[in-house]
Amino acid sequence: MLTYPQIDPVALAIGPLKIHWYGLMYLIGIGGAWLLASRRMKRFDPTWTKERLSDLVFWVACGVILGGRLGYVLFYNLDEYIAL
Repeated sequence: MLTYPQIDPVALAIGPLKIHWYGLMYLIGIGGAWLLASRRMKRFDPTWTKERLSDLVFWVACGVILGGRLGYVLFYNLDEYIAL
């Protein structure tokens, strides 16, 4: 039988503030994409501004978070929301 590690879902807790692993992954992923896009934007398309890139990253991050929550509801808790 395989043994699975029991990983705490909370990466860091400072008083009542808890930072989960998936939150850190969102931060690293979105931050890395922003950094990569800002470097590539200078080289491949100089017409893009930092403000335009910031707006794009903001809306993409909102879409990722809202899409993730919607997917969670549809795949795991659909029966509870239909019953409302």
